[in-house]
Amino acid sequence: MINNLMAFLRLKSILWILFIVNLLGTIYGYYWYRFQIEETVYWLRIFVPDSPTASLFLCIVLLGYLMNQQNGLIEALAFVSLIKYGIWAVVMNCFVLFIQKELNLTAYLLIFSHAAMAFEAILFAPFFKVKAWQLIVASIVILQDVIFDYVFNTMPTYYMLFQYRDWIGLFTFYLSVFAIFLGYSLLLKKNRLKLNILR
Repeated sequence: MINNLMAFLRLKSILWILFIVNLLGTIYGYYWYRFQIEETVYWLRIFVPDSPTASLFLCIVLLGYLMNQQNGLIEALAFVSLIKYGIWAVVMNCFVLFIQKELNLTAYLLIFSHAAMAFEAILFAPFFKVKAWQLIVASIVILQDVIFDYVFNTMPTYYMLFQYRDWIGLFTFYLSVFAIFLGYSLLLKKNRLKLNILR
């Protein structure tokens, strides 16, 4: 079954579908953040849209595969950010559901799409060719984003969760550590799969 799944991911048509779906999701993600980006001081704006930047990394990875190219640094950034922000958004929206006892359709779509982001990271991890220094760079990026989010207030706006901000910040830090540890466990294995694209 695993071999069949790996072969499925090598299909050029599937890679194109995943690229287009993730590209549309990335565009919508930046659109979703539009108001917060506008309200943020210009030099911090790049740190506001977390999830769409994670899916943008994956789009670059997928486009590289379609062009028979790989970049270990982008793959490392894609993996840790997809795991972190994919899980984070699912947990936060479930937390909102717990508090408010209801969610709108957009929130349910966010849960599904962000769970898919983390799932894609796991699916493509065997193909990633990441070196230790590349994972270190990605780890620094993902950890410094915690600083920008909870010191400079660039985290996603969930007004109903504001009173839990400190606890959410602590959770986010340890989630970042988990994403890095998972990357260390899955990305630095010696026996990597080759992504020989099938027509």
